[in-house]
Order: sequence, then C-alpha cells, then structure tokens
Amino acid sequence: MPLPTRGRFHPLTVADVRPLTDDAIEVTFAVPPDLVDDYHYLPGQNVALRAEIDGREVRRSYSLCRAPRPGADLVSVAIKRDPGGRFSTWAQTQLHPGVVVDVMSPQGTFTTRLAELDGKHVAGIAAGSGITPLMAVATAVLENSATSLFTLVYTNRSQTDVMFADDLADLKDRFPTRLTLHHVLSREQRAAPVLSGRIDEPKLRTILQRLLPPQTVDEWFLCGPIELVQMCRDVLEDCDVDRSHVRFELFTTGEEREEPARPIEVRADEPTYAFDFTLDGQSSHVDSPLVARESLLTAALRVRPDAPYSCSGGVCGTCRARLLQGAVTMTENYALEPDEIERGYVLTCQSHPTTDRVVVDYDT
Repeated sequence: MPLPTRGRFHPLTVADVRPLTDDAIEVTFAVPPDLVDDYHYLPGQNVALRAEIDGREVRRSYSLCRAPRPGADLVSVAIKRDPGGRFSTWAQTQLHPGVVVDVMSPQGTFTTRLAELDGKHVAGIAAGSGITPLMAVATAVLENSATSLFTLVYTNRSQTDVMFADDLADLKDRFPTRLTLHHVLSREQRAAPVLSGRIDEPKLRTILQRLLPPQTVDEWFLCGPIELVQMCRDVLEDCDVDRSHVRFELFTTGEEREEPARPIEVRADEPTYAFDFTLDGQSSHVDSPLVARESLLTAALRVRPDAPYSCSGGVCGTCRARLLQGAVTMTENYALEPDEIERGYVLTCQSHPTTDRVVVDYDT
C-alpha cells in the first residue's frame, strides 16, 4: 500500500447535513474542480476538520463514509456527538449548507488495495461510530468485485443508535447474497441470544464459532473503542489469524485532546535538545528545554504553526514524519504499522527525544 502524502487544509463549503440518529449527522462538503485530485481517497481513509470554537483552534479527524468515486466533487463524513465533546457539539449545532470549514486532504492507512480483495471474504467488526469507515470499505469491496463477500458485525446499545441503518439495509438489498449483517444490541433483547448483550470475549468467541468462522475470512477490519478493538485482535490471534490480515482503527482513546502548542521559554542556562525538521521543503530548527518534556510536534508548532496534526493522541497518523537522525520513544502508537516503524516513521505528537539532536522529514 502506498504511503500517504502529507495532508493540507483547504476551505470547503458544506453542501448538505443529513441526520443519522438523534446524536449523529452526515456532513457532505463540496470540492471545487481545482481540488478534486487533492481529495481523491481510498475507502477507509479520513479527513481532519479545523474550526475556531470559543476563540480556540480545534481539530478532529473523521472517517470518510462514502465509497470513493472517480472525479467526485463531494466528500462526506459522519460526526457523532460525544458527551462534552467540543468539536462534535459545535458541528451538531453550527454546521449547515453554506458554512465553510477547513478540511484536510484525505489521510490514513485503514484501507487496502481493492484489487487484492477481489473474490475474497472480508469481515468488519464495528461499534457505534466505528461503522463510518466500514461503510466506505464494505460498499467499495462489494461494488468493485462480482465475487467478493463482506460480513459485518455491528454493535450498538439499541436500534435507535444504529448509524446508517437505512444505508446498510439498501446495501443488503443490492447485494443480498454477498453481504451478511449481524446487528448486536447491548441494551435490547434480540431473537438470537448471541446478538444480544455487550460483546465481551466469551460472546466474541461465540460469534466467531457460530456466525463468522475465522478460517473463512481473508481480511479483517476492526473499528471502535480501544478496549473492543484490542480484545478482537487478541482473540483473532488466538484463533491463528495472521495479524498482517487484521486492520484496525480507533475512533477514540477515551480522552479528548486539544491543540498541543503551549508557550515555552528557553533559558540559556538549561539543557535542551535540538530539533530540526523539513516541512513543505523548508528547513526549520527549534531548541526544546529537557525539563519541558515537549513532544516533537509541540516543539515544531512553536516555530511552524502549520505543522500537521489532528487528534494529538497517536490515533489518526496525521502528524507522521520520518526520523532521519537521532532517537525517540513514542508514548502511544495506534496509527503506524510495524513496517512503517521499521522504515523510520514516527508519530511526532507522541515522540520524545532520547538523544541530544533529532532530525525528521515531514515531506518524505
């Protein structure tokens, strides 16, 4: 899979806002003709949105929920209101057709080449808003092959919480023999006990035994909270599923983070580390006090406010760069694949230097 290019923000106009549930909406942006190529994306990728809310810049990443179309001039994301969520609450109340929002060009590696899935059985396990990227993946897989199969296990609290309920039903009508849907409701009783209650490890093992035998699946896509995704990965590994065939994405790590930049004063009498980086072909340098324990991203933002980031939690991968010199430790990493790490890529929002000088390249 090709590595993503660095994303850039462009102002896009909201073309439509569609209710999905009582606390979730689909927002569609119009892409100007001269930017269509910039917003070409693969199923499963995401975009970051940027807005000024109460005088502060806030960014959030949201998955693209529609299968890509060649030359399409629209991109759509789904936004579910999080309790206390600054951006999602703003989006629910303020977004309507005509509003202009800064939208980053598509990013993310929660995807695959569709040609590699031709004739394969693909399975997805999603919880809540984790369905968003899987809507694009499932639609693309089924539309791009006459023989591929897709099985979706989708868990929510109740039927009223099911995002894209009508879209999933329509997709099932279009591909009745190739799409299998299993709705699991944690707070409603369903006819089949295996589809009722929270998906814990025993229930997941029952689902895999009765409904979705792992040996019949060629590729897996997991999206949801970290606890569910990690449990699914561990159980699948215990079922002898090769982790190289299990792709995952987290829609939250349980903590909403704000912009990472903060004032730092560098005194001449205190130890620092030197940070050099290349961004958009321009070299920059910043010294960071060791006592401040800044991440590479936080240090970069002090001299380059346009340094890329979105979630600041090690989830979206927007801040990725290639380490050219020095060494770092990453506090968290939910975005980089092992092969990317082997090639020297790091998440700058989570990277802390362990050497006196660090050099990275955002443009590689």
